[in-house]
Amino acid sequence: MAESIRFVDPEWLDTNFPCMAACPVHTEAGRYVALIEEGRFREAYHVARKPNPLASICGRICAAPCESSCRRGELDEPVAIRGLKRFITERFGVESMVDLEKLKEVFGQTVKKNHVKVAVIGGGPAGLSCAHDLALLGYEVTIFESQSVAGGMLRLGVPEYRLPRELIRLEINAILSLGVELKVNSAVGRDFTIADLRSQGYQAVFIAIGAHKSRELNIEGAGLDGVFRAVEFLLNVNLGFRVELGQKVVVIGGGNVAIDVARTVARQEKIDIGHVTEIAEALDVARSAVRFGAKEVHMVCLEDWNEMPASKIEIEEALEERVTVHPRRGPSRIIGKDGKVTGFETVKCLSVFDENGKFSPKFASGTESIIEADTVIMAIGQSSDLSWIMPQDGIEVTPRNTIKIDPKTLATSAPGIYAGGDVSFGPRNAIDAVANGKKAAQSIHAYLSHTSGAPSPEVNMHEAGIEIVVHNTKDYHRDWGYETLCRVPIPVQPIDRRIGVSQVELGYNEEEARREASRCLHCWTNTVFTKAGEDTGSECILCGGCVDICPEFCIDMVTIDRLDADAAMSEVLEEEFDVVLHGESSDAVGTVMIKDEDRCIRCGLCAMRCPVGCITMESYTVTETIPV
Repeated sequence: MAESIRFVDPEWLDTNFPCMAACPVHTEAGRYVALIEEGRFREAYHVARKPNPLASICGRICAAPCESSCRRGELDEPVAIRGLKRFITERFGVESMVDLEKLKEVFGQTVKKNHVKVAVIGGGPAGLSCAHDLALLGYEVTIFESQSVAGGMLRLGVPEYRLPRELIRLEINAILSLGVELKVNSAVGRDFTIADLRSQGYQAVFIAIGAHKSRELNIEGAGLDGVFRAVEFLLNVNLGFRVELGQKVVVIGGGNVAIDVARTVARQEKIDIGHVTEIAEALDVARSAVRFGAKEVHMVCLEDWNEMPASKIEIEEALEERVTVHPRRGPSRIIGKDGKVTGFETVKCLSVFDENGKFSPKFASGTESIIEADTVIMAIGQSSDLSWIMPQDGIEVTPRNTIKIDPKTLATSAPGIYAGGDVSFGPRNAIDAVANGKKAAQSIHAYLSHTSGAPSPEVNMHEAGIEIVVHNTKDYHRDWGYETLCRVPIPVQPIDRRIGVSQVELGYNEEEARREASRCLHCWTNTVFTKAGEDTGSECILCGGCVDICPEFCIDMVTIDRLDADAAMSEVLEEEFDVVLHGESSDAVGTVMIKDEDRCIRCGLCAMRCPVGCITMESYTVTETIPV
C-alpha cells in the first residue's frame, strides 16, 4: 500500500531509476520487466505502451539506451530490456491483432475533441508520436507525408529483415484510429506552404520531415555509374524498386546506416524455388532474391573495431552474414572504366579525431589499396532538405542545416511552429524522435491552451515532474540464485535461413522471457534503516547480522571514532542523524552503518536477517506528469 506521494526533479531518476532515466521517453522499464517475471504480461504491456506510441516498433529496433545504464551490466550483462519489450508487445501490442480499442484500456480515458486543428509535417516516428499525443489531448491532427506511405525512415530506411512492414502499418493504424488524418504524397514546398496551413485554420505546426538527403563524398569517381547514396538506395529497395548491384559491392561508412546497407545487399542470393509450394510465396521470394543479390560485400570505415559507432550486435550479425569489414581505411578514389565503377581505392586512416575530439581524419600516404567493385554505396551521413523555407515563414536555420529550436520546448523562431527529430538534431535513433514528438505535443498543448482557449486534458497537470509513490514491501523476496543467472540470448534465425527479407531476430518465448526478466536487480527497491523508535519501535542491537549475510559485502558498521567524512557528509550526519564527528562530542561512543548502494543487488537478505525489524525494503512506483 502506498505510504506517500511526492514530486521530484527528473534528475532524481539517474540514481534511483537508471534505465528509466536513460530512456528518452522515460519508460519505466524495470517495472515492466518485473511484471514479466511475475507472468503479469498485460500489465507489463500497459507500462511499456503508455509512454511510447511506437512500443511495438521499438521492441524490434530500439537502440536501447536503457540497457547501457542497466545496473545489472555492472555485475555481468545488462537485462535484455528491448527483447522483453518485444515479448510483451507481441502478446498485447498491435502485432497481436487485438482490437485497437485497447488504447482506451491503456490510457483509461475517452478522447474529447476540442476542434482545434494542428498540422504535423512528416509521418516518421517524431511526427507519429506528436500526432498520437495531441489526439489523446483532443486536437484535430493532420499528418502531411511527402511519400506514398507513412513511417519515414522506419519504412524507407530500416530494412524489412529488421522491421516488418506490416508491423509499421499496424502501428500507424493504431494512431490513426484516434482520429488522426493522414495525407500522403503531400510535400511541404511542393504541394503546400506554411502560409497555406495557416490559411486553412491550423493553429500550430510541428515540422518533422527527417533527414533524407545523403551527404556527398567529394572524391574522384563519385559521379560514375554504380555509385549510390545510402538513403536513396534503401528508399528504393524498401519501396520495391529493383536496384542493379552487380556481384561486388563496397559500402563506405561505419555507422548503423552503413551496417544496414551492407547487410541488405549481402542477403542470400540462391533460393530453391522447387521447395516453395505456394505461387504467391514463390513470387515474394523471387523478388527478394532479385533485390538482394551481391555475392561479395565489403564495408570500409575510418574507425577501428572499438571505435565504430554501430552497435556491437549489428557488427557481429553483419560479419555472420558474409560482410567483410575493413577498419581504419578511408576513401581515396573510385575507379571506373567506360563510365562504370570497377573498383574502390582505400588508404590507411591514422586517426579519426584530433586532440580536441573534433572529426579530423588523418591518412598515411603510400598505403593505398584497391578493392574490386561493381557498386559503391556511400553511407556517410544524412541532412535535411530545407529549401522550401520562405523568408515570410520566419523559421531560422542553423549553420548545420537544421531548423533552429529551443531545446526545452522545440519551438522555432516562428510563433506556433515547432520542429523535432532529425530535422532539428540531425540523424539520431528512433526512440529519440519519439521523445521529440511527445515533447512537441506537450509544448503545442501549452501554447494553444493559452492562445485558443483549448481545454486542458483530463489528467493530473498541477505540477510538472516525476510523481513518486512510495511502498513498504512487507513480503519482499527474490528467487534463489537470481544474481548468478546468465543473460538469455535472444533467439535468431540460422544463417542459412536469412533469405531476402526473412527476420533475423525471432524473439523470446514465455519461459525465456521470464528467466531473463528474473535477472533484474530491482533498482527501484531499497533497504531502509530506521532509527530507534521510528516506525518499528525497535532499536538496532548492533548484532552485525546484516553485515555478515550481505552477499556483496556492501554493508559495514563503523564506530564514530573511525569514521572519516568530508564537510558535506558531516553536515548531513549532524542535521539528519544527530551524529557529530567533530567538536565537543568528538569523544562520544557510537556506531554508524554504511551502505554502498552501487554494489547492492536488492536481495533483501539483510531485512530478513534483522532480528528486531530495523531494516525494511521500500519500493517506488514512478509516473511522469505532463508539464503545461
